[in-house]
Amino acid sequence: MERALDFLGNHPFLFGILAVLAVMFFTIESKRSGKKISPNTLGMMVNSQNAQLIDIREKKKFESGYIQGSRNIPFTVLKDRLEEIRAIEQPVIIICDIGVQAGAAIQMIGKDDVYRLEGGVGGWQSSGMPLVGVTKAKSKTKGKTKPSLHK
Repeated sequence: MERALDFLGNHPFLFGILAVLAVMFFTIESKRSGKKISPNTLGMMVNSQNAQLIDIREKKKFESGYIQGSRNIPFTVLKDRLEEIRAIEQPVIIICDIGVQAGAAIQMIGKDDVYRLEGGVGGWQSSGMPLVGVTKAKSKTKGKTKPSLHK
């Protein structure tokens, strides 16, 4: 530890450059992946600003459960519908599985008032928020009775 402090004292210019690079990295990374909003903020934006929700997951995943009011435009066809999304005057919130793919979608759209849901659908559910159209797992026993431990 003492050697590290000596090195820091002898080379302040290097540590200054390191600090500037670290700040630049995190600034660029946050811009690249888009502005994040929390699940609570999503609800407020929908209610107060009529924000439009676009779920970019594949159709099967979307149909298994989605956030109420969202429409499905899978990431694979997003390129073909960019003008439609850019024409939306309200804020747009992009939703994916865990929030990573939405960053790439925001870059493609290239519009100022586009946000991504922090944590995606997984973050939404872990915040205790409901999904619409959730299909329950079908029982594997189907018609069979489970064995009882009591006689």
